[in-house]
Amino acid sequence: MTGFYAALFWIATLVLVGGLAYRIYEYAKTPAPLKIPTTPAPTTFVGVRLRMLREVLLFESLFKGNKWIWLFGWMFHVGLALVLLRHFRYFQEPVWGIIAFIQPFGMYAGFAMVGGLLGLWARRIVVERIRYISNPSDHLMLALLVGIGLTGLGMKFVSHTDIVSVKAFFLGLQRFDFSQPLPSHPLLYIHLGLVAMLMIVFPFSKLLHAPGVFFSPTRNQVDNPREKRHIAPWAAELERR
Repeated sequence: MTGFYAALFWIATLVLVGGLAYRIYEYAKTPAPLKIPTTPAPTTFVGVRLRMLREVLLFESLFKGNKWIWLFGWMFHVGLALVLLRHFRYFQEPVWGIIAFIQPFGMYAGFAMVGGLLGLWARRIVVERIRYISNPSDHLMLALLVGIGLTGLGMKFVSHTDIVSVKAFFLGLQRFDFSQPLPSHPLLYIHLGLVAMLMIVFPFSKLLHAPGVFFSPTRNQVDNPREKRHIAPWAAELERR
């Protein structure tokens, strides 16, 4: 099992990094020929950056649109962020001070993460118009994330595993040392398998809204169509010709 999971995580990491890099490259080169910022929009570049910061950290537009969805979405994303930061300790030796500091918060953030996911999942089932436009992939992605959260919480509060050996295993992967054995623990195998699956499907899923929001013309454009003509790079090249 150690060899299998070592190979699985190296493959998952390559797919995740390569897939993300390719998709971000595609986003960056996609033309935006129209001036379409969602109004009211900032009229300066500083204002655009502040708006983007509020959108990424506080989900400002979602808060204005639906408070309940905002609550569940914010619970999930903040919980996920803390959980990910908490897991950095498995890849560091010594552990950074800030990572050590958030360990208690990250431990209970898993409950917020799963609670937010269940709320978002219930929305796709209970709200008729959302249920109508939901695809099987939407439910499968939510099930995958919930499974990761529940198995992680299960190892923390129900069936403990040898986290020292787990850390040695992942530190070994970084150093191409595959001799560090992975603990024999069914819940750990399920948890790591789901995480690897998420890493593999991430670059090809709707979860790409994470980097995609930075390339959205409705958010990253300055509202100055009267002051400055907006022309896409490819159109400017045609004009020059």
